[in-house]
Amino acid sequence: MLKTGKGKNASKCIVLGDTTSFDGFLKFRETLCIRGKFKGTIEATGALIVDKDAVVEADHISVSSLTVYGAVSGQVRAADKIDLFPGSSLKGDVSAGRLRIADGVLFEGQCSMTGTEREVEIFSRPIEEIRAELKRNG
Repeated sequence: MLKTGKGKNASKCIVLGDTTSFDGFLKFRETLCIRGKFKGTIEATGALIVDKDAVVEADHISVSSLTVYGAVSGQVRAADKIDLFPGSSLKGDVSAGRLRIADGVLFEGQCSMTGTEREVEIFSRPIEEIRAELKRNG
């Protein structure tokens, strides 16, 4: 498990490494970063990050948020948001409160926008997400 930050406010990020291949059902509460291959079902209350060379083939994914740098196929439901970064691909129908698709993304599917129960500040992001994005793009 990889931890980011310091003290009580440290966030936990579980990593499935680039040589990992997992087939089955995943359920988690924190943040999961997939760097290898996954096939199956994901039902979680935490955030999911699909790294640059990762491949996720799921019948369905249900998470709080999804950040994609790699390839995802399957039906996706994110309670908060979905971020698709340049060079990524998502094949499947999505449902989210917010969807951000960068230039150079392959998206095949339909999108359904859902409301959020609470007000969300769109200009604030957790520091670990910003650091990870800068590391990947820098």
